[in-house]
Amino acid sequence: MEGESSGLIIGLSIGVVIGVALAIAAFFCFKYHRKNSQIGNSSSRRTATIPIRTNGVNSCTILSDSSLGTESPKSTIQTGLPLWLRGLKKVNLVSASGILQYSYKELQRATYNFTTLIGQGAYGPVYKAQMSPEETVAVKVLATDSKQGEKEFQTEVSLLGRLHHRNLVNLVGYCAEKNQHMLIYVYMSRGSLASHLYNEKLEPLSWGLRVQIALDVARGLEYLHDGAVPSVIHRDIKSSNILLDQSMRARVADFGLSREEMVSKKVSNIQGTFGYLDPEYISTRSFTKKSDVYSYGVLLFELVAARNPLQGLMEYVELAAMNTDGKVGWEEIVDPRLDGKVDIEELNEVAALAHRCVNGAAKKRPTMRDVVQELSKIHKSRHIRQHQKDSSTPRADSVIVNMDQLAEHRRVESMDSMADSVDV
Repeated sequence: MEGESSGLIIGLSIGVVIGVALAIAAFFCFKYHRKNSQIGNSSSRRTATIPIRTNGVNSCTILSDSSLGTESPKSTIQTGLPLWLRGLKKVNLVSASGILQYSYKELQRATYNFTTLIGQGAYGPVYKAQMSPEETVAVKVLATDSKQGEKEFQTEVSLLGRLHHRNLVNLVGYCAEKNQHMLIYVYMSRGSLASHLYNEKLEPLSWGLRVQIALDVARGLEYLHDGAVPSVIHRDIKSSNILLDQSMRARVADFGLSREEMVSKKVSNIQGTFGYLDPEYISTRSFTKKSDVYSYGVLLFELVAARNPLQGLMEYVELAAMNTDGKVGWEEIVDPRLDGKVDIEELNEVAALAHRCVNGAAKKRPTMRDVVQELSKIHKSRHIRQHQKDSSTPRADSVIVNMDQLAEHRRVESMDSMADSVDV
């Protein structure tokens, strides 16, 4: 009897444990299902689910003041990029990148049925889109029949999801719908650097502004090379890929050809823009950070001379270098639209730096960190000279005081001379 009682107690205990376990499992299943339903019904915009690596401690995450309010929010969970590229776009997960998914109808409405064309990229048109009264963006539509365009789409989303710097164009979102691939960026209201160098309808850039733009671009590239983890090689630095915001501050754009440094640097096909391509990359078909440095050197000369690299800029530069020894005497290549309003000392320093960047031997080129340091010194020296010049110029009020003092001094001298004549 006692044995039967013990067996009954043990059986009841096991039953209670199993019942509690089943209840807990049912509770978590209900909670999981409810959470998924809430996420699924939330909004037409979802975040892209892409693999993101965390940037290093030295990486800069400062955003330009001109784009505050249009940057994408940061989120928390991540998964694999190929899912939505295969058409699984409605994955209800939140990405660490915070890149939003926009619907096709949303972008169609914001671009007035894709009629607000503002440019033409290598793989498709770019439109201005008014998402709300406070939010203006640029929408790049990639060609549907281009495998390279689809590859660029994947590259830009995966890279820009983790790269944030005030001198890089920020990716706000994407659209992968109706057999369309679109990338949504912060809108850069002043357009490309190329348009300001070659469009005669626009005012020529001042020399000081050109140096500032050169420094902005250098800082963006320095971040890619030394701040991003792993490092990124842009591979397509050119004036049409440098965009200017409302304050004329420059940002590097178009990361479709970019590669992480850890990826194999050997390529079968040469990609980039002729006129900017590193000769060593062309001969070895292997790209490095110094390939970007070469392209940047060409861009520096382009800022100095306002001459297109596809129309013999470097031949023009090499002819000038024969007479300048690469250090001084670069005045002959200066953009004539500057009308002589150039600091000759700065010109020679910038051109000499550019000449080092385009050295045929990659090992002899400076790093982008070296470039930033040199341009920062040039920029700082100008401000010091300008401050000294402003300080040495007498202000109007000080001139008035001196004139008053002079008048009083003359009045006293006149009275003294009258007194002297009376005494005589």
